[in-house]
Amino acid sequence: MNLDNTDQKLLALAKEAAINAYAPYSGYRVGSAILTASGEIFTGANVENASYSLTICAERSAIFKAVNAGYKDFSAIAIYVDSDRDFPPCGACRQVMAEFSPDLKVIYANLNGFQVTDLKTLLPGQFKL
Repeated sequence: MNLDNTDQKLLALAKEAAINAYAPYSGYRVGSAILTASGEIFTGANVENASYSLTICAERSAIFKAVNAGYKDFSAIAIYVDSDRDFPPCGACRQVMAEFSPDLKVIYANLNGFQVTDLKTLLPGQFKL
């Protein structure tokens, strides 16, 4: 599968964002880039903490930046991890994505390539109040 120009840009920005990750505990530098429905892009990186539950993932970092700027509708997210392992979004990030865009396109990549899916596949039966 090939990525279109927008997806390639998102993935490049996610890879660039991973440079700013703070990952002294896991060693996994993760970056993300989220595309709003109106075409704005926000990036984020994981920020770890010695009290591991206080860590924030790259995906939530980018989403929270976008929400704080007034955006709540997203069309795609790209996630990059500087590793040979595959790292799809964690459950907490999937639920945060579902809060705003249950049909979100999700691209996740590592040093070896990428996968494209959607949030409904990654999180069937999304929690809603």
